[in-house]
Amino acid sequence: MKQVLLVFIGGGLGSVARYLISLKLNNFENAIPYGTLLANILGSLLIGIIFGYSAKSGYLNENHSLFLATGFCGGFTTFSTFAYENHVYIKGGDYFGMLPYLIATFILAISAVFLGMYASKLL
Repeated sequence: MKQVLLVFIGGGLGSVARYLISLKLNNFENAIPYGTLLANILGSLLIGIIFGYSAKSGYLNENHSLFLATGFCGGFTTFSTFAYENHVYIKGGDYFGMLPYLIATFILAISAVFLGMYASKLL
């Protein structure tokens, strides 16, 4: 039950953080929903740091990982929002708006995980 509570609290905090970023940065008049993009990139970087640091130091236990990675990062990153925003692009026929957002999200998010893993080695 403790693990479920850790994921619940971490997920809630991550969701609130994502909401605040999206509130400030998402504007569909822009070509890209920058808040969603930023949340996905930061969440990818953070999960890379969490798992990289944990593998390096052994300091983070299962409860830390559940709270930070599964909970916070799971609530903070926004794949469902990302999928919906791409649906909006497709429905509106804005393939040229969708393509840079789609490519940037995948390339930057995967790169951020690698960067986080590398950065964790420096901690």
